[in-house]
Amino acid sequence: MTVVASYLYRDGRRKEEIPFHSAAIPAEETDFIWIGLHEPTSDELAFLKETFGLHELSVADALNPLQTPKVSSYEDQIFVLAQTAKLDGDRITYGRTAIFVGDRYIITVRHGSDRGHGELRDRLETAPHTLRHGTDYILHAILDFIVDGYLPIVRTIEDSVLDMERKMLDSFLDRAQIKRIFRLRREVILFQRVLDAMLDLCGKLVHLDLPCLDVEAKPYFRDALQHMHRVEQMVGGLRDVITSVFEASNLLEQQRQGTITRQLASWAAILAVPTAIAGIYGMNFENMPELRMTYGYFVILGVIAISCAILYIGFKRAKWL
Repeated sequence: MTVVASYLYRDGRRKEEIPFHSAAIPAEETDFIWIGLHEPTSDELAFLKETFGLHELSVADALNPLQTPKVSSYEDQIFVLAQTAKLDGDRITYGRTAIFVGDRYIITVRHGSDRGHGELRDRLETAPHTLRHGTDYILHAILDFIVDGYLPIVRTIEDSVLDMERKMLDSFLDRAQIKRIFRLRREVILFQRVLDAMLDLCGKLVHLDLPCLDVEAKPYFRDALQHMHRVEQMVGGLRDVITSVFEASNLLEQQRQGTITRQLASWAAILAVPTAIAGIYGMNFENMPELRMTYGYFVILGVIAISCAILYIGFKRAKWL
């Protein structure tokens, strides 16, 4: 069953459950109906379209899986399409929540989102004095609920990146970790695009005069806009952290390679001394100095040892070894 909930509210309190196929716009001005659907069929949306007079373009947008976040106004109703997000491993998956708002009804349609509004509905029903404000207050609460779902994503990715940063300081990042950094960076960039669209959506609710939205509700949507700005700043900081981790990893790797190169060069220079001397005396010429000396062999060994020791001490002082 795709109908999650269908209730009639009066003066901010739940009055009764309304069967889906008996739903209609309440006659009393103080009443409104809140219908929640999850993955509805086209027939169910067609029924709502006829019953509540929903605009055909808004219904088409609700069914379109490629539609980006938007706000549309149609005479006495508004249509809001928000994008939900969930972290699945290192991948962010997205869903959509379409919201049809009228003076006496609000209809929420979720696609690709398992995070239901039951908890939100229960919380709102504990404060009838605020729920009495009507459907525009519920719209704000739903948007705030969606934005709250973004925060665990940012914090989880941030913890993963910081963990890689700690490991990076102790050892090289392997190929799998580097690929993961790029994967997280790509996911964060795509997430940033969603946040930009959601910021535009919240901005329109704050600055535009739309039907079904009272002037008194503007501060609530302004609060949601500020909430979105905080999330966007967190994501921007997360992108900087990911970039800095990768750049720091490259710098540390270059530093380690430079250290290894200097060490190899130092030992090569030290070993070049006995190699050069042995090479000279291995040419088998007859007239060479010290060939007939009794202690010539030990003198050459001494020269090699002293030369290598001098080079070793010099490289050690230069911190090449």
